[in-house]
Amino acid sequence: MNLLILHYHLRPGGIRRVIELAVPHLLARLPIRKVILACGEAADQDWNRRFASNLAPVPVDFVVEPSFLYVSDQRRTIKAMVSRLRATLKRLFDAAADAPALVWFHNPGVGRNLLLVRETLGACQRRGIPFLAHHHDWWFDNRWLRWREIQRCGFRSPSAVARVILSGAPGVRHITISRHDLALLRKHLPGRCAWLPNPARVSRRPASEPSTATRRWLKRCPGLPDAPLWVVPCRVLRRKNIAEALLITRWLRPEAHLMVTGGASSSDEVPYSRRLTETARKHRWPLRLGLLETPEPDRPEVAEVLAASEVVLLTSIQEGFGLPFLEAAATRRPLIARTIPNVAPDLEQFGFRFPLAYREILVDSRLFDEEAERQRQARLFNVWRNQMPRVCRVQSEPPIGLSHGGEPHAIPFSRLTLTAQLEVLRQPIEHSWSLCAPLNPFLARWRAKAARAALPITRWPGHADRWLSGAAYASTFELILALTRSPERSGDPVRAQQEFIRAKLKQDNLFPLLWDRLT
Repeated sequence: MNLLILHYHLRPGGIRRVIELAVPHLLARLPIRKVILACGEAADQDWNRRFASNLAPVPVDFVVEPSFLYVSDQRRTIKAMVSRLRATLKRLFDAAADAPALVWFHNPGVGRNLLLVRETLGACQRRGIPFLAHHHDWWFDNRWLRWREIQRCGFRSPSAVARVILSGAPGVRHITISRHDLALLRKHLPGRCAWLPNPARVSRRPASEPSTATRRWLKRCPGLPDAPLWVVPCRVLRRKNIAEALLITRWLRPEAHLMVTGGASSSDEVPYSRRLTETARKHRWPLRLGLLETPEPDRPEVAEVLAASEVVLLTSIQEGFGLPFLEAAATRRPLIARTIPNVAPDLEQFGFRFPLAYREILVDSRLFDEEAERQRQARLFNVWRNQMPRVCRVQSEPPIGLSHGGEPHAIPFSRLTLTAQLEVLRQPIEHSWSLCAPLNPFLARWRAKAARAALPITRWPGHADRWLSGAAYASTFELILALTRSPERSGDPVRAQQEFIRAKLKQDNLFPLLWDRLT
């Protein structure tokens, strides 16, 4: 068969990493004669060459069509986008018509280009082609800024969106990357869903021996001092809560330099990235964003940078799977990570134990202007809530609020706007440490170990390959493919989405960082 892989872009990390790790194993297991990889913008040529080489002798066609990009990154009219999409999809399916085809669509549920999802789904239905909807993120998960854009694309209600992203049409099957999502979908789409955790590659290089080439490359990086390197392996997004990683680094290892491997994920994230960069430069904070953003012939991979680092951090407030948890263990690096409720149960099932995991970093309210922050959050929350469909507004719980004055108290750093987070970071570091260390007793132990570069390493469990190896991934994928040939069962995508939305609008899931592009 011919495998058609569709996604909006091939930017470093995330879904591109899943594709590059998984597809060679799919080819070893399934009778795939050709791979067509279609997206909205070209990946760097070095990545394309490596990907094609890893799949040889199976040929790879790279198709770049700008109408596949996020709608927010396009300037065409809706009519023009639809016309381009239909023409491109016809060419794609015609090129794959010499054998049975399979469409593997990544992240249809994120809502960034529902026109592409709808048109691909329709083309598959007309031609009888199986459609695997691989869900990594959801449009209703703190992404209400997208709703007006979704309406502009012709989707007038959440129900209309549900019928596309959670379609119950013949030949459509839904893949989740967490058991949490699978449990909910199975209730409303029985027989149509499967769990497929992301694959991982375990490094065989000892943690104390990063490659000489990587060390040389890092030494040549402009503005990167000869200091211990603490790394956040991600693109720059608000949900990554990067200011918290900087605060932890400055508290635990003041001489360390914090690096974020990727750059801004999209135009929506540029204001956040710019403000972090400019504030860090002004105050001489040890922060570098976009370390691996620019393509270079000898640029190392993320795993190679992790192997050269002293510590890996993951301070995200929202993740679908949490690949950095695995990357740190694979390269045998200490991982300081915020526990993510929907991710933690799966990691525990895989056998992982994270000795440097924490639930929240608490800060003293005297470190920022609490009255100004309270007013700021009230304003931002009201604006954010009013951007929702009316049917969803009534379901939203109030966010975790700030005090109206009185005695100093503790507040989770993750529940602050970026403005307040930067206020905390601008305080003298020993002053903020003296106020906050008693609120976070575990940090004192970590600080003593960090000073000796003796933080415990996150180890790779011996039986994790049962779920996370490339061979396990291909085996599960084959079972999901067989599921497309099983008898159809009725389902209710609208009710499935409604239950998701109710869960996502609970108080625990509301974070000011996600209410606006700049907070």
